[in-house]
Amino acid sequence: MLYPTLLAGGSGTRLWPVSRKSYPKQFADLVGDSTLFQQTLARFSGTEFAAPIVVTGEDYRFIAKEQMGAIGVSDDTLIIEPAPRNSAPAVLVAALSLEAVPEAMMLVSPCDHAIADAAALKQAIVQAKEAAQSGAIVVFGITPDHPATGYGYLDVDAENCLASGPLFVHDFVEKPNEGRAAELIATGHLWNSGMFVFRVDTILEAFHTHAPEMVDACRAALVLGVEDLDFLRLNANAFKLCDTISFDHAIMEKLDSCAAISLDCGWSDLGGWNAIAEVSDTDENGNALIGNATSVDCAGSVLKSNNPDIALVGLGLENIIAVATDDGVLVADKSRSDDVGTVVKTLRDNGADQGESFRRCHRPWGYYETLSLGSRFQVKRIMVKPGAQLSLQSHVHRAEHWVVVEGSANVTVGDTVSLLTENQSTYIPLGAIHRLENPGKLPLHLIEVQSGCYLGEDDIQRYEDIYDRVGDSADVA
Repeated sequence: MLYPTLLAGGSGTRLWPVSRKSYPKQFADLVGDSTLFQQTLARFSGTEFAAPIVVTGEDYRFIAKEQMGAIGVSDDTLIIEPAPRNSAPAVLVAALSLEAVPEAMMLVSPCDHAIADAAALKQAIVQAKEAAQSGAIVVFGITPDHPATGYGYLDVDAENCLASGPLFVHDFVEKPNEGRAAELIATGHLWNSGMFVFRVDTILEAFHTHAPEMVDACRAALVLGVEDLDFLRLNANAFKLCDTISFDHAIMEKLDSCAAISLDCGWSDLGGWNAIAEVSDTDENGNALIGNATSVDCAGSVLKSNNPDIALVGLGLENIIAVATDDGVLVADKSRSDDVGTVVKTLRDNGADQGESFRRCHRPWGYYETLSLGSRFQVKRIMVKPGAQLSLQSHVHRAEHWVVVEGSANVTVGDTVSLLTENQSTYIPLGAIHRLENPGKLPLHLIEVQSGCYLGEDDIQRYEDIYDRVGDSADVA
């Protein structure tokens, strides 16, 4: 069995405004009919694969769980990192969780890549498993079709092959400039896909050799971790002792030898809007039109509306990226696609919420979004999933009015529980202990009007919570 180890952290700032820290690109609908995370799960499912090990961040645990459940994938092993530490500690924690089966093989993959030819990947995985069984650490190298500057490269030797066929890797090359990238392609270099196959005992030995201090920290984080609902929450104090370092830098670049499988499968890491354009259908003028987008006399442009109710129209544009969401619009020259991350930094520096979060905030019970915000009031739309409920809670600084607009709600206020249906409302006085629950089989939608001197999401005291968040003010509502 091959254990898929899926790395589902990261913020994907170069795909702003669709990808943000609160809901990054791996969980967004960017390519196809499902999210990149769900596509990765489906790619590595079947009889030849064990249940996946998913490593993600604290903020994304319920998003990952929900998206796994939506496509019927087991969420038995969801490992929660208490702080971002890049890919090396994530890989090591997953390997340590399998330490009891040292001969087992792991397939490490990011969850924000697109692959057009899954059959070609599965054929390459068979080759990789054969090499890994003999003790090799195998990386998948992508056959390049243009001098990309956003990828790392592999210096491989086609004349010095292992018995099973993979290529010997001489060196890992950092992201080059365009001229250097052209030279690398001309000399047979491959793109580094960031996907690996190896045995558990092989990779643990490599960590013991090249990053022994990380082994101690990750082992402690795992041993001292706690089961939290369906998650394995790593111990924060131990995990924070790990360096923030990539798997390539910590291990792969230090190895005396490793192998590469050459792979031509329509791979892209979707690192920017130009990459989205490359994997999207285009019209006769080379425009990628995504969502409710229309082109009039445009050429070579990317037009995407992320909201079906917002019509995005490009007129006379050439080589332009235009992306619209509910609360943000990006207009950029295609040549500056790789620089979109600087936009996010500027927004953060200016204190703009759009730099990190959306108006719609996802929670384990559903979502809420702000419709209007004033100095002493806020209007929200709230959706509660069937059978879900918010915590039993109170607020110190605000009162609330709830109006049910679709579905039915069980509302607790103090000792009173009442059932509200469409067009019915209730009032939650300041300081009252209350709870909202959806007892029906359809989503519950309601409008909430808050009023008070402070409307921050951290004004909450929990008394009971089915999601085990009592006392956790960081994960509000």
